[in-house]
Amino acid sequence: MSTTPATHPVVAELVARSNRLGADPKNTNYAGGNTSAKGVETDPVTGTDVELLWVKGSGGDLGTLTEKGLAALRLDRMRALVDVYPGIEREDEMVAAFDYCLHGKGGAAPSIDTAMHGLVEAPHVDHLHPDSGIAIATAADGEALTKEIYGDRVVWVPWRRPGFQLGLDIAAIKEQSPQAVGCILGGHGITAWGETSEECERNSLWIIDTAAAYIAEHGRAEPFGPALEGYAALPETDRRAKAAALAPTIRGIASADRPMVGHFTDSDVVLDFLAHAEHPRLAALGTSCPDHFLRTTVKPLVLDLPADASVEDSIARLQELAVDYREDYQAYYDRNAVSDSPAIRGKDPLIVLVPGVGMFSFGKDKQTARVAGEFYVNAINVMRGAESLSTYAPIDESEKFRIEYWALEEAKLQRMPTPKPLATRVAIVTGAASGIGKATAQRLAAEGACVVIADLDGEKAAAAAAEIGSTDVAVGIAADVSDAAAVRALVEETVLAFGGVDLVVNNAGLSLSRSLLETTEADWDRQHDVMAKGSFLVAQAAAKAMIEQQMGGDIVYISSKNSIFAGPNNVAYGAAKADQAHQVRLLAAELGEHGIKVNGVNPDGVVQGSGIFAGGWGANRAEVYGVEEEDLGKFYAQRTILKREVLPENIANAVFVLCGPDMTHTTGLHVPVDAGVAAAFLR
Repeated sequence: MSTTPATHPVVAELVARSNRLGADPKNTNYAGGNTSAKGVETDPVTGTDVELLWVKGSGGDLGTLTEKGLAALRLDRMRALVDVYPGIEREDEMVAAFDYCLHGKGGAAPSIDTAMHGLVEAPHVDHLHPDSGIAIATAADGEALTKEIYGDRVVWVPWRRPGFQLGLDIAAIKEQSPQAVGCILGGHGITAWGETSEECERNSLWIIDTAAAYIAEHGRAEPFGPALEGYAALPETDRRAKAAALAPTIRGIASADRPMVGHFTDSDVVLDFLAHAEHPRLAALGTSCPDHFLRTTVKPLVLDLPADASVEDSIARLQELAVDYREDYQAYYDRNAVSDSPAIRGKDPLIVLVPGVGMFSFGKDKQTARVAGEFYVNAINVMRGAESLSTYAPIDESEKFRIEYWALEEAKLQRMPTPKPLATRVAIVTGAASGIGKATAQRLAAEGACVVIADLDGEKAAAAAAEIGSTDVAVGIAADVSDAAAVRALVEETVLAFGGVDLVVNNAGLSLSRSLLETTEADWDRQHDVMAKGSFLVAQAAAKAMIEQQMGGDIVYISSKNSIFAGPNNVAYGAAKADQAHQVRLLAAELGEHGIKVNGVNPDGVVQGSGIFAGGWGANRAEVYGVEEEDLGKFYAQRTILKREVLPENIANAVFVLCGPDMTHTTGLHVPVDAGVAAAFLR
């Protein structure tokens, strides 16, 4: 017999409605808005019926909401809070009071918007952030437009910060305007309600679609002004090449206070905005909806050069603008901070706009960076709608500051889990579709890094990346490390995917087990091209990006015991590995001034999962040593001091240690991971 309680039908309806609304970006942005439903359930303590409110909890996303993401509160206790409400100056205290209204374990943590849902006398309530609705909400004459568009069915609510008082205000509107189906919340979004879940959803969509249709029918043709000469989008190949060239510098600008992961967008929405005359004015006004500016900061950094400006000129100007941006943000903080304001959190831009090229967005991880970009696209759509009908007029700077540095927002940030050791770091691992490379990529991702799986076989690279997670965590890229153009393309794709590069693992390799007399010139060239030349090319391209970022970095070479130990029938492989080993020392000496550490790992006998051993090397080495191929790993283990087989995970562990938080002062080191081979001891 199952002990899991059945889902309440009201909850099932609410989750389904939320998922439908959240699945369409025209209705609300990622993690934006909230939905609720009221219903009756039996109190297990008294056996009597109790009226409950189920509402999306803090931080959840409507499109992916499940029952676990709902907060469950007793409505009698929520309504009783009205009698103890101390007034708007102390409304933040009411958030803690919600905890005393929870039913049972309560589910997810109640959000700041809980009062809006609990106090409005309607069984079902939606609060959403649609671009079309916020366009009306941020228009200078939004109140008049609301009346013109909706008549008396939708009521204008002047800007008020989310909280208990806003809930009281909307509850009063619902009571005083029985004909109304919802509100436009000035500067913010929309709220709708209904007697049934179906009616509530229908009312929400009607408000959204009616606003969009009105803007389409009555809006000006060029809301962003005339086209700016020289600011049109570059051809795709050119703009992506320029984006890749600028990305490391821009990431460094966005990471002056703390490291950030980046995301690049060259959507038509962004390029069109930047190609028109009003974009500097509108960008300077900043975003309005609280969800927007909390994700994107108060305003973006905008490069004020045409699309055909050179990379060099663009970099120089971006660096100048970064200084201005930081000074401007400090002034914004100083103008608005009061004695109990939280300390300034950072002065770097989270959105950087480059005319003709696109938008760079940043965050603590790839998903946050990507979503920040999505939010700014929402903001552009809002500006377009508002400027089509009226003038874009976001909420005042002081109100933005009150929300950005809200004590409740600060408390939310303090509750965030401690970042993993490699959080914000972007890693490239070559030869990562199998064996050591794959294990290393998996370990780096598990420790918080964004990982690029580079491999000669693009399909296997993509499959290995998919095993790790979504493209917010890992991507697979086909790359021949012996080809300089392919290596440059690899680094360019990496910086466009994640903003930059911090960590490189030179692991790609191959081997042929042949004696000196049997080794051909082609054998020699092939092994040196992949390992010696390939490592050089990857290190060179990655180091260039790291230097431009000015954020330091790590380069790790997977060399070999054979770089020191002279084994039989191994001249080409051993010589190439010795070349790699000395590259570690040479680059450590050269790149240290840029904060880039270069270290190596010397494995031996890693048979399990190895592409090299599976490709014929294992059979040849087994023949050399007179053992069966399937016993080669055991053979290697028995010749070691520790009598242990070396696995790919052991190498991955060493890589993590070298680039992790505990080895910040070590460079030029080779770490043996061979279970103890005395002949390969470093001297």
